[in-house]
Amino acid sequence: MPFGRSGSAITLVRMGANPSASLTPSIAADHPGVPDLFAVLAYGEISAFYRLAEEAQLSPTLRGKVAVAKMAASEMNHFKTLEAALSERGIDVFDAMAPFVRALDAYHASTNPSTWLESMVKFYVGDGIAADFYCEIAGALDPAIADIIRDVLAETGSSEFVVDEVRTAVTQSRQERDRLVLWGRRLLGEAITQAQYVIAQRDELTDLLLAATGTMNGIVALFDRMQDSHTQRMEVLGLA
Repeated sequence: MPFGRSGSAITLVRMGANPSASLTPSIAADHPGVPDLFAVLAYGEISAFYRLAEEAQLSPTLRGKVAVAKMAASEMNHFKTLEAALSERGIDVFDAMAPFVRALDAYHASTNPSTWLESMVKFYVGDGIAADFYCEIAGALDPAIADIIRDVLAETGSSEFVVDEVRTAVTQSRQERDRLVLWGRRLLGEAITQAQYVIAQRDELTDLLLAATGTMNGIVALFDRMQDSHTQRMEVLGLA
């Protein structure tokens, strides 16, 4: 899963991502999976910072470069929030992130955008898939932990910019639209593959996810909802 995420998360909730917010919080703050959750989010945030800073150079306009630079700054602030949360538990953020480096780097290596529009679709769609996952879990967490998760998923105000950029381009070019539709499908497939890999490798995360969803069938239903939300995001971008 592309555990790196960005400012489109709150938009996803409004679009009907169906997070577990309706559940009564059932996961204790000291659950052993909570540090893993913080850690995978933290590596996602710092990865997003570097990725966005680099991809800003793909923008054909100064407006685009500045918009992406602001997104990157938000990711760094979110990383600092998670670093502090881990530090309060006596955990070094770099040690905690280490188990997740391989999977997240593999996702980004396999979905490295070659154009500005691919970068924007990945920001909105790819990172949104990860946000669905975190929103699902947050509703079942102890309120203090859930607040931290929701803080780092907070809207950065950049989603509207991304939507305008992509919709304008695909309206003007059917070829560009068709190419980005395929790109969106690839992002979803790679994200789910990496998500399953990380969950399978980390017992603490598996236990946390089971506690949040109730059963293995609940986990399957979670992935189904993530795919439904992906379809909604593609529609917003004009890529349905």
